[in-house]
Amino acid sequence: MSEKIKYVQSAGKRKSAIARATLEFPAKGQIKINNVPLDIYEPEIGRLRIKEVLEVVTHPKLEKCDISIKVKGGGIMSQTDAVRIAIAKAIHKFIGTKTIERSFREYDESLLSGDSRRTEPKHFGGRKARARRQKSFR
Repeated sequence: MSEKIKYVQSAGKRKSAIARATLEFPAKGQIKINNVPLDIYEPEIGRLRIKEVLEVVTHPKLEKCDISIKVKGGGIMSQTDAVRIAIAKAIHKFIGTKTIERSFREYDESLLSGDSRRTEPKHFGGRKARARRQKSFR
């Protein structure tokens, strides 16, 4: 009898980039970002940063998982960081052991919790959040 397919969904945010990851088990073991395989994802530095997350955890079930990620918003490296967070959360939710959580936290604290920093909103009396109109007297 065939094995039942298990789906795990997670999300990751960085600045204004939002990534939604879907992990499927059992499958072929492919990772796609916006329908682009990870092996040809550009830029190369982003590809290497995403592969770091997969190298931190070694588990036999991960070789048979498909991970598809949809990411939008933000810049290139913000999208890369959002993808990293989404993948780490999906793996943690799928396997769910303390050792995997500990290994993620030892490697990078922000992989499971994300980065809470956001842009400050504009305030009254200036052009931007912190800039104010200059005075020409005193």
